[in-house]
Amino acid sequence: MVGMKPQDVMPSAAVKFFGAGTAACIADLITFPLDTAKVRLQIQGESQKGQAASVVKYRGVFGTITTMVRTEGPRSLYNGLVAGLQRQMSFASVRIGLYDSMKQFYTRGTESAGIVTRLMAGCTTGAMAVAFAQPTDVVKVRFQAQVRLAEGGKRYNSTIEAYKTIARDEGIRGLWKGCMPNITRNAIVNCTELVTYDMIKELILKYDLMTDNLPCHFTAAFSAGFCTTIVASPVDVVKTRFMNSGTGQYSSASSCALTMLRNEGPTSFYKGFMPSFLRLGSWNIVMFVSYEQIKRGMTRAQQYWESPF
Repeated sequence: MVGMKPQDVMPSAAVKFFGAGTAACIADLITFPLDTAKVRLQIQGESQKGQAASVVKYRGVFGTITTMVRTEGPRSLYNGLVAGLQRQMSFASVRIGLYDSMKQFYTRGTESAGIVTRLMAGCTTGAMAVAFAQPTDVVKVRFQAQVRLAEGGKRYNSTIEAYKTIARDEGIRGLWKGCMPNITRNAIVNCTELVTYDMIKELILKYDLMTDNLPCHFTAAFSAGFCTTIVASPVDVVKTRFMNSGTGQYSSASSCALTMLRNEGPTSFYKGFMPSFLRLGSWNIVMFVSYEQIKRGMTRAQQYWESPF
């Protein structure tokens, strides 16, 4: 990331890798209920082909959260949290923690990185992260989407059981279900999120609008969250529907998108937009602010460890 002064010591790749995963876990802990509400709103309507269009269980972000708390209890808002934290520790570490290293790889070690180089770095780390962490994402979405049955049962009772059940019933490929739409989504998300944050932060510092501190990080992170939500929402909805679908429900991600367009219209691709924005905006703020502070703290600790006197 930009913003380091010449006298500052650049954080190592290991510090960025660990710092990104830790910061993403902190952000997930705080914003997870919004993510769960987003998933419920995104999948709403996919099983209503034969029902009246007026049958809508969830209305709006806070209406969804209220309904879930009333009908399923407060803990339902954190369904899939364990898989979510597993996902962030492996996923964010790669897509965010290796972003600067990938920029340097494409620029062959030079500090000047243009927009194309940043986009290439974002696409690369986003695709790498999905290929590595896809099973955790599948389990997280399944947990968030599941509604407690009338008799009190659940589709999955634990994270480990979910991994085993999916592998047994759908094969190992089931754990990588929706991998291609997820790679597409995360290439888009990573490019928009990281490149927007990187460039806005660079411009703020270049024109001395703010110093490299909390207000600067907050502004750049909020802007990145808004831009990312607008660009990535359609792919995100298709990804969620496809990953949550049963065996044979959709033949491919394209089939899922066409079914949505035919049955629910083009606005279905922006279902859950408000929780997506609230979640991505708040997630970006918490994650990037935490990430910058963790990087600084770990770098100082590393300096002190190497030269305590």
